[in-house]
Amino acid sequence: MALDVIGTGPAGFTAAGLDLLGERVLGRLALPADAEVSVEVPAFAVIAADVYSAFLERNLLEVDALEGLSDRQIARRFVRAELPPGLADELAALVRQLDGPLAVRPSSVLEAEIGRSFGGAYVAKLIPNAGADLERRRRQLADAVRLVWASTFFADAVSARLGAGHPSASERMAVVVQRAVGAAHGSRFYPTVSAVARSTNHYPVPGNRPEEGVVTLALGFGGIIAEGHAWSICPKRPTAPPPFKSTGDLLKYSQTSFLALDVSGEPTAEADREDEFLRRWGLGDAEADGVLALVASTYDAESDRLRAGIDGLGPRVLTFLPLLRSRSIPFVSVVQSILDQACAETESEVEIELAACLDPATGVPVRFGLVQLKTMPAPTGEASIERGDLDGEGVIVASESCLGCGVRTDIDDVVYIKPEAFDRTRTRIIASELEAVNRGLLEEGRPAIFIGYGRWGTTDDRYGVPVRWGQISAAQVIVELALADAPLNLSQGTHFFHHLLSQKVLVLSIEHGGATRVSLDRLATAEPVWEGRHVRHVRFARPLEVVVDGSSRLGVIRHGSGG
Repeated sequence: MALDVIGTGPAGFTAAGLDLLGERVLGRLALPADAEVSVEVPAFAVIAADVYSAFLERNLLEVDALEGLSDRQIARRFVRAELPPGLADELAALVRQLDGPLAVRPSSVLEAEIGRSFGGAYVAKLIPNAGADLERRRRQLADAVRLVWASTFFADAVSARLGAGHPSASERMAVVVQRAVGAAHGSRFYPTVSAVARSTNHYPVPGNRPEEGVVTLALGFGGIIAEGHAWSICPKRPTAPPPFKSTGDLLKYSQTSFLALDVSGEPTAEADREDEFLRRWGLGDAEADGVLALVASTYDAESDRLRAGIDGLGPRVLTFLPLLRSRSIPFVSVVQSILDQACAETESEVEIELAACLDPATGVPVRFGLVQLKTMPAPTGEASIERGDLDGEGVIVASESCLGCGVRTDIDDVVYIKPEAFDRTRTRIIASELEAVNRGLLEEGRPAIFIGYGRWGTTDDRYGVPVRWGQISAAQVIVELALADAPLNLSQGTHFFHHLLSQKVLVLSIEHGGATRVSLDRLATAEPVWEGRHVRHVRFARPLEVVVDGSSRLGVIRHGSGG
């Protein structure tokens, strides 16, 4: 339960998940009797949704008043706005009560009402809450709360709500203020490990099964996971080799930096930025802090192999093997127990965000902090595809690697990146074109199929188009045309991936050089609704048929007569 609730009204989605973890999961965990392990929900308080409403009313902040402003302009307007009467005193008391670094996070009332998260559509912020100047600490907390409120009006949030069928003004926002999980290393504060654990693995690599789950790990704060640069394991086989084509690929795609909170007390002038106090550091800094030995391996160029630990010279690689192989540190078994109990209590599949601090010398004691619980929607609908259907008449897309399950016969709009215009140096321009098309589709209430190269939603421009979900939120089906040198595994801890699941988007992936295909020539002959330099939007006379079989992971997009 929350330590304190400021104001009245609903506490929102995040607060409800934390309450469930604290009241129904923690007390039922099956922890090793002799292990030096603690698991907690870090202390938190809630600023209820009616305080948000009072803030908007006091400052005349409505959708019409903010229309046409950029996210940064909205953030600045909110940060400068007046707090409701009495809230400043409540926040002053809160920074004293929750001494030390704080995570200030959105707790959406709309998400609570519909029972699913928009995954990253809203902004969260970490603040140091350190030093003797209590007034400065109060101001930092007030700025963070106002920024969370502002994010309900950001373009991606509005687009995500519209894409899910909810009006742009349908949100009410509570805020959770929670002690951050981590340890101080000089001016750096961060956890040894952040993790996103899912009870179901929607993209299992060969040898793993969906029901065995997946855990994505990172050093430092979990923003790295949201970026897609992290290490994923199956908790049943945590030390199995990762799905990289070569050691060179592993070195290229693994985490090479980490995020830490700057608690030095140095003043900034960026209250309108969510990363105001976050800094990016190299693995050498973590090694100097004494935390790398438990989470890294060392690359031996002579043998082209990795050795668990950091003995000897060579590049450090975050494989987490020393931790995962340890018999004295029950990391994986504790995470599995948390997943099992959360699934039992919610009677659904779950995603849990957590962080852990380990003793730098021995690894124990281990202190786990649970910071988020989300239920995961199960695939709905029935669909059955035979392998021969992939070569049937009228097939536009045929895939052997799909996510989701179901049939769509209500989509006649297709948005695709023109193959002759795809340029990795211009992917952000491509993202802007996609956003413009998406805006028009949302205004007309038209679902669409989006087809692109590489990973949708990647944060690395080399491996796809770095769209945010709000830029393609009209998509009900997406197709990924894999690039030859892109990573094989899809990071399941990203906010983008969470949107795919929560919005039940069907995903079809086309392996580079594989037997399956996409027939872009069929699209090129269709009359365009709109065409830019890189993106083309076409509409068929009749809806296309999309079928994805969740059990076989086969999928097709095809048209019938008159399509």
